Amino acid sequence: MTSTIQRTAVLTGATSDRGIGITTARRYAREGWAVVILDLDGAKSAAVAADITSEFGVPAFGHEIDVSDEESVIAAHDAVAAEVAAGRIPVIGALANIAGITSPVAFLDTSLELWNKVMAVNATGTYLVSRAFLPRMIENQYGRIVNMSSVSAQRGGGVFGKVPYSAAKAAILGFTKALARELGGNGVTVNAVTPGAVDTNIRVGTTPEIEAAIAADIPLGRTASAEEVAAVITFLSSEDAGYITGATVDINGGSHIH
Repeated sequence: MTSTIQRTAVLTGATSDRGIGITTARRYAREGWAVVILDLDGAKSAAVAADITSEFGVPAFGHEIDVSDEESVIAAHDAVAAEVAAGRIPVIGALANIAGITSPVAFLDTSLELWNKVMAVNATGTYLVSRAFLPRMIENQYGRIVNMSSVSAQRGGGVFGKVPYSAAKAAILGFTKALARELGGNGVTVNAVTPGAVDTNIRVGTTPEIEAAIAADIPLGRTASAEEVAAVITFLSSEDAGYITGATVDINGGSHIH
């Protein structure tokens, strides 16, 4: 266990191999944070946490969560709070709301069930998890919340996600700005990141032709790596980012410039 660890970073949606979440969790650990992994699969969350402790020597804890379900979110928060109270992990300093699902379905083929599910996981999940972890951050007068939006919220789709996904990710941008304004006097910053195309498992099943077309639409000529997104998330969680709040940070290689 690293003696210099001061705070814990909580991440949702951080067990998918090659995903932004697991990459960000590893980067937090590499930078000396303790880490909490929250995902639908509790066993895998615990396994990822154990791997992080083994590799980086930092405290880590994994627990199941359904970010769209209030009772599940409360149970996960309480489990994390128990770990903090027992001294097994330090106080929570950062929350990265990464859990999300996409919707590559044309609008007229979108069912209400799909619309509600995409909204629940992306937008409502960000709300529920933030609400659960915020009181202790406010009490400690310190916190960093980083929310995962998407360039799709700014462009109106254009990569994989279509109308429900773009709408949900746009809701996260409004949520981020309003919450940042409300929490300004409490030592808590709230920011959003808007990645474009990222080389993760969500891209499995595409063809070389599709990949080439996506890259050709990006001024930098390539997709982002998960590590590049993780670098921005961990920076926004750092002491150095203490005067940044309510910001939307683009990570899109120039595919959307405004």
